[in-house]
Amino acid sequence: MPATNYKDYYQILGIDKKASESDIKKAFRKLARQYHPDLHPNDCTAEAKFKEVNEAYEVLSDPEKRKKYDQFGQYWRQMDGGFPGGGAPGGFDGDFGRYGNFDEFINELLGRFGGFGGGGAPGGSGTYRTPTGGTRRTYRTTTTTGGTTSGFDFNDFTGFGSSPQENVPADAEAEIVLTFSEALKGTEKRILLNTQENLTVRIPAGTKPGSRIRLRGKGQLNPMTQARGDLYLTVKLQPHNFFKFEDDRLVCELPITPDEAVLGTKIDVMTPTGSVQVNIPAGVKSGQSLRLRSKGWPLSKGGNGDQMLKIQIVPPKELSTLERECYEKIAASRSFNPRSHLDGI
Repeated sequence: MPATNYKDYYQILGIDKKASESDIKKAFRKLARQYHPDLHPNDCTAEAKFKEVNEAYEVLSDPEKRKKYDQFGQYWRQMDGGFPGGGAPGGFDGDFGRYGNFDEFINELLGRFGGFGGGGAPGGSGTYRTPTGGTRRTYRTTTTTGGTTSGFDFNDFTGFGSSPQENVPADAEAEIVLTFSEALKGTEKRILLNTQENLTVRIPAGTKPGSRIRLRGKGQLNPMTQARGDLYLTVKLQPHNFFKFEDDRLVCELPITPDEAVLGTKIDVMTPTGSVQVNIPAGVKSGQSLRLRSKGWPLSKGGNGDQMLKIQIVPPKELSTLERECYEKIAASRSFNPRSHLDGI
């Protein structure tokens, strides 16, 4: 390598040649944040400095490369074989174009995970974010047949530019899908993290959709502190053919016939606490709601909330001869006019 290409990596990081590994890392963190392109958009000088700082850290943080650099000085590259990705000393700038952004470059440069392409298990996808709402990253999820095992495969946390706090761990978020029965009664679910870490997650009874379950120390690795953040699982419920949630209330739609609406009736209705008999008052309207007190979803403080019944009057699509004759007689003798208030409009 020509002498003009020699770079004093110690001077670039502002440290002494006897600096410890901790000193090198501390200096790198400070300068990486100072010159990160997110803080200096369209600033070529800052971008060049950022690349230079990372180049220095890539060498000095590696004991073998640092040893060769200290021993051979400006000719250390010939002894090492160049940067990751191969190539001569000038190959660094030419190879940088294959990265989509600086975060991808940093990830591969520091070996935080095997390449910037990710590559997770098949299944759904989504995002996780840093606690301060910084750069969002991709995760992948998989679920085995039967719904007993879910898998989460995350790209690693990039750290730089996501938060000004170096000690903030990389919290992650994902969804976990439950049946109404699992959420109501509570269950245990097995999940697979990064295709290699098996966990058993306890789902408490009465878990509502949108609830978040925190798994301490199961999030992403913060490369600056080597500490793992937390994994937050947001609960989602599979559709049910009777129950559903509206806001925070358990609601169900109860179909009744026209004669039941006119005359009133008693109907057995399923609730989380079991079947109950409900009095349907005569003259009930379609869309009217009836409240079943303390028969709804379990409350965290104990007991149960209310369950709401939405009445839906459903006319028959097919009539027997007798039924038709009865309806015709009712129509002929009916005195009630539900449209009387529209007269004169």
